[in-house]
Amino acid sequence: MSIYKNLKKASIYFILFSLLLVGCKKSWLEEYNPASRTTDNYYTDPVGYEGLVTSCYPLLRDITQQRNLTIKGTDIFTAGGWGGIFYNLPNQTGNPLDQYDARFNSSNGSLQGLWDVLYREINRCNAVIGRADAVIGMDATKKTTRVGEAKFLRSLCYFWAVQQWGDIPMPLVESVTGSLDWPKTASKDVYAQIITDLTACVATLPLPTATDIGRATQGAAKFLLAKVYLTRGWNYNNSLGGTAADFTSSLQLCDELITSGLYPMETNWNNLWPVHDKKVTATQPSMAASVAVANASKEVVFAVQYSNPAYYWGDGNTNPATGLIGNNMHSQFGEGPSGVAQAGGTTQFYSKLQGDGNKPTWAAYRLFDPTLDSRYEGTFNSISYATVAQTISLINNTYSQNISLTYKVGDTTAIILPWNKPVTLASQRGKNVLGGTKNYSVSNMSEIVGYAPITPTKGVVDNMLWTTPMFWKFFQPGVSYNDGFSTFNDPLFRSAELYLMAAEAIVKGATGAKSGSADVYYNKVLDRALGLNAGMNPNRAANPALGVDPITNIVSYRATPANITIDLILDEYGREFMGESQRWYDLKRTGTLIARASKYNPWTAFGLTGAPVISAIHNLRPIPQGMIDVTTPIMQQNPGY
Repeated sequence: MSIYKNLKKASIYFILFSLLLVGCKKSWLEEYNPASRTTDNYYTDPVGYEGLVTSCYPLLRDITQQRNLTIKGTDIFTAGGWGGIFYNLPNQTGNPLDQYDARFNSSNGSLQGLWDVLYREINRCNAVIGRADAVIGMDATKKTTRVGEAKFLRSLCYFWAVQQWGDIPMPLVESVTGSLDWPKTASKDVYAQIITDLTACVATLPLPTATDIGRATQGAAKFLLAKVYLTRGWNYNNSLGGTAADFTSSLQLCDELITSGLYPMETNWNNLWPVHDKKVTATQPSMAASVAVANASKEVVFAVQYSNPAYYWGDGNTNPATGLIGNNMHSQFGEGPSGVAQAGGTTQFYSKLQGDGNKPTWAAYRLFDPTLDSRYEGTFNSISYATVAQTISLINNTYSQNISLTYKVGDTTAIILPWNKPVTLASQRGKNVLGGTKNYSVSNMSEIVGYAPITPTKGVVDNMLWTTPMFWKFFQPGVSYNDGFSTFNDPLFRSAELYLMAAEAIVKGATGAKSGSADVYYNKVLDRALGLNAGMNPNRAANPALGVDPITNIVSYRATPANITIDLILDEYGREFMGESQRWYDLKRTGTLIARASKYNPWTAFGLTGAPVISAIHNLRPIPQGMIDVTTPIMQQNPGY
């Protein structure tokens, strides 16, 4: 915010005039601190120290908006379109985060971006922890709570970092001077420190209250500790110090949170997301009203705050009008509406894909039962409506018809049918194809990369084709086109995951479950998604990666004691948490990154010229080159890079 905002115009002119008179005298160039404020004296009183603690929270926004390393290159998202490799077109090149080729190396900007912001947060938390004893006049219990918050946030950052890079530097004191020596700490010791800190947090952090919404609580600490134990139990590469007992520790914490009653799952899965109507002419809630229910959900154990900017001020990516950072999840996934009869960049109803983009794979759609599972239509909008009046001509279509079609606002312009209910008759198609009778395009899910080409190098010309359903799980009405200023709080932890973590732990041998076998926990999440269809058997495609496969080739994804496996649980993680920035961690933890990405991600399967190159080295990321360049002794690069 400009310091001149509240000054009268005459006062500003006077200041500028005075500057001209004094010129560049030495006294104006010398540093002068009239309040004698320094970090050493400002953070010693309750007001200053509270400000230091609060400053740790906005950095979570910057960290969680670094999605490239958590979503791309997995089984359900790619960085870009994959029609070219589907049609075997020559000279196809995708994003290195998907292809895992030599271009994904220590110079990749996503690596440096995430590394830097994680360590900024760690250093800020270290300042809170290290300066606590010097704070005078602060209630002792509150001070202990604030230190617990910092330890929770530091643990979260170290947990993310150690999963990405393995052995990493682990400073536990504030860095106030430059240093070239950043020795690595073994992964097992990082996990041990995280567990020590979180165990202390569980003992000192309060239960959730209506005050200080968004701060770390005992529940958040237990949730994170459960996930840390679960991850250590898998003991990646025998490097984490994990044992089978970790799975039981994880299960115990999950059960404690589930049975506490503090975090009940929403009855309706859609209550977790902003309210939005498909049809632009329908009455949309206001920007604030659209997220009121979602942001207040008790299912959310911990969320990155965007609706409470007065308490958690942003650090960048700010709205120039308000100075506040906003959530950009609504613009980072999927596609926009049909290109027919749209208002383009001026509409606030349809926010089109922006930034680097995260596009669902075929498997992402075909893991759902679109008929029974409410999460399918809650995640994807498969129907597009006109937002402006327009007349279009079909004279240049490959299947040329010398006709024009006129749309008014609210008319249907395109539909993409679910994979299990394809259109079979030409008469059920739009007039853009031969024999079609509808005034809107009708496509099958197997055609979302375009109609089959007439030849391997020539596609179909169709100015009515809608290529991909909108990924609109996070869409918030009232958010202007092409900005990131949503007020939807990003839910990092929610209790549905507790049930799936418990199921995973039981499959891995955890004992002492309070609710039964692994399938009982799993089906709790599934039946919530099925709603009125609870208890039924939803079916997914037996071969999700195949866009063209008989629709009778299906398999149920209801769990039973006989069929529950890690793969079944990972499918459910994918359906329930699609786009929530944890997929890479799920695959890394369970040792399934190579197998599932190679099977379901078209670019990973393609690799280089049709030969996959993903391998065991990709379970860790390369240390950013910018870090290696400034360390003495030089920080050792991860193996294989």
